Amino acid sequence: MDLEQTITEIVEKHLPDDSHFVVEVKLSRQGPKRALNILIDADNGVNIDGCAKVSRAVSDEVEAKNLIEEAYILEVSSPGVDYPLSSRRQYQKNIGRNLSVQLESGVTTEGLLKSVIQTGIVLAVTVKEKGKKATEEEVGVAFDQIKKSTVMVSFK
Repeated sequence: MDLEQTITEIVEKHLPDDSHFVVEVKLSRQGPKRALNILIDADNGVNIDGCAKVSRAVSDEVEAKNLIEEAYILEVSSPGVDYPLSSRRQYQKNIGRNLSVQLESGVTTEGLLKSVIQTGIVLAVTVKEKGKKATEEEVGVAFDQIKKSTVMVSFK
């Protein structure tokens, strides 16, 4: 098992409750030090106390097990709104929000996330035909056809 997977299991053990989940654990270099970046999310959002609790617990366990021998920077946060969605649970959390979905084919589709099904997502897409009134159409997109999905932020 690689180090990132080991740390992911440690993070999962120290999440505040079952509504929280791991989005990503990434070990990299920041100058001379290693950086351990942990992204967590929750069905109803993550607060700073949850991030701090995970940070302390993970740091203590990584130190106790001497998993990272050199000095490192630890950062625990939630993914920003511009961070691509990567799990069924993140899609579920964002039902009712507008997404920009880039497909493996290179086509980008924008629409309101209506639901998450076993094999993918369902978007309500506005279809505009010349000379006709715009209509809304539900479009299913399979997870294996999605290259990248991000929430579209509206400042209206």
